[in-house]
Amino acid sequence: MSDQPLTLTGYLAYLQHERNYSPHTSENYARDIRRLFELAGSTALGELKSHHIRRYIAQLHGSGLSGRSLARLLSSWRGFYNYLMRDHGCPGNPCVGLRAPKSPKTLPHALSPDEAVQLVEMKVETALDTRDKAMFELLYSSGLRLAELISLDLSTMQDTLHSNEVRVTGKGSKTRVVPVGQAAIAALKAWMQVREQVAKQDEVALFVGTRGARISPRSVEMQLQKWAVKQGLNRKVYPHMLRHSFATHVLQSSGDLRAVQEMLGHASISTTQVYTHLDFQYLAKIYDSAHPRAKKKG
Repeated sequence: MSDQPLTLTGYLAYLQHERNYSPHTSENYARDIRRLFELAGSTALGELKSHHIRRYIAQLHGSGLSGRSLARLLSSWRGFYNYLMRDHGCPGNPCVGLRAPKSPKTLPHALSPDEAVQLVEMKVETALDTRDKAMFELLYSSGLRLAELISLDLSTMQDTLHSNEVRVTGKGSKTRVVPVGQAAIAALKAWMQVREQVAKQDEVALFVGTRGARISPRSVEMQLQKWAVKQGLNRKVYPHMLRHSFATHVLQSSGDLRAVQEMLGHASISTTQVYTHLDFQYLAKIYDSAHPRAKKKG
């Protein structure tokens, strides 16, 4: 258990092969665990007690890390210790029972319906432009996570184009089926017609990068930001914002929180309820601008 690289490598293999976590998610865990190694220094992880972990959390909190980030760190460390107890004889888990300090709740950022349409109504000229439009239309149409988008394989597309639904595997290896709108279907069909110009001959991924292999999360992020600027959106746009926008706009139109929960793949309705606050914010802005008794007098 003293060999840090060995235990971390073993844990990452466990996450990917036994828990079916994506490489992107596993690397996030690895980053958190490396932070624990740095904080522990020369002290073996098996010798750490709860008061050590509390001190580390307080230290990180004092340096400006948010309560949400600290909660994620604690969760990563707790899972790693469970693995060390199971496979490497660690005597206990010093993270059990510890909670991160709370930070003010922040609502997820979403595009307005007009901004979302402005983004995805891209003028495509090349095969890669066609790919980008298909990716962004699908993210916004179906509320996919970035990891779900890039993990899609070509073999799933025939069913998707026929049924207007896409089957994805999300967090915790849970599979769900999500509707795909007509604009996204049209964009996917256009991509399928030019995909072979970019993809390697035996590549199974639906979306590929410039080298013909499965596209990376960072490439999607960079392309989305590039197109946001090109389309005249004066704000930073990232893939998860399209997921937030999907949820907010569907909720505004339908009011069906359970349906949104199912389409997003949330295990708990409480996770989805944050979008009711976004919806209220939107309605409040409409009220303030439209209601004669809400307008401030000059």
